[in-house]
Amino acid sequence: MSRIVPGLLDVLLVVVFAALGRRSHADGLDVAGVLRTAGPFVVGTAAGWLLASVTIDAGPRSLSFGAVVLAGTLVVGMVLRRVAAQGTAPSFVVVATVVLAVLLLGWRLVARLLPA
Repeated sequence: MSRIVPGLLDVLLVVVFAALGRRSHADGLDVAGVLRTAGPFVVGTAAGWLLASVTIDAGPRSLSFGAVVLAGTLVVGMVLRRVAAQGTAPSFVVVATVVLAVLLLGWRLVARLLPA
């Protein structure tokens, strides 16, 4: 599997996370709003990918690679949200951690069940 497909899937799932969050808070699903919400986390995903690419021997479908991507997504995303005064309430951090873990690690678990 190309490295492009897993990377695009991670970004797509981060955007889905942002859209679900906006919808659950009745913030609207306009493209600009979703991208504004997703932006810090997408930057974090890119940082996680960069870090995982240089530190993890396993490919992007591995759980270890996904764990580094998840950590980058959360840490960088939350720091950028804090800097932009977008909110990092503890309850949001918990929900974001759980949802992003399910999304970013979940597809990797499913991929392990499929032939390579």
